[in-house]
Amino acid sequence: MRTLLFSIILFSMMDISNAQSKKFNFNKDHDAIEVSDLEASARFYKEVLGLKEIPNGGLPEHIRWFELNDKVQIHLIESESLPEKQKGVHMALNTNKLQEFMDFLNSKDTHFENWPGEAGKTNTRPDGVKQIYLQDPDGYWIEVNDGSL
Repeated sequence: MRTLLFSIILFSMMDISNAQSKKFNFNKDHDAIEVSDLEASARFYKEVLGLKEIPNGGLPEHIRWFELNDKVQIHLIESESLPEKQKGVHMALNTNKLQEFMDFLNSKDTHFENWPGEAGKTNTRPDGVKQIYLQDPDGYWIEVNDGSL
């Protein structure tokens, strides 16, 4: 009886949470990261990730904007102080061409690794999604996976 009651409460809470999320109709707009060398970071996001640079809305020149295929933006902001980086805090991108992307990284001698840190390898999450991790010039971790497509 307690288990049934707990399950009913849990499912009710999940429905409330889903309703609240849908109420505001949130979609992702952008991520902003601080970088030490704007040119080096811009080159990485253009040449390695292939993102399109877009106008920065008239902001100062120490800020550059890039856009993903789904119109979500990444804002690079040149700064003298950067946050500490750890793999668990990362941006995640997905592609239906993960192997091609890995081949491209290898052709550019760009290091990538799996979650455990094995160079040049993928790992598979419990949900069946393959993933790799790489770092931008400032050490920000970026996951690239073949899920959510």
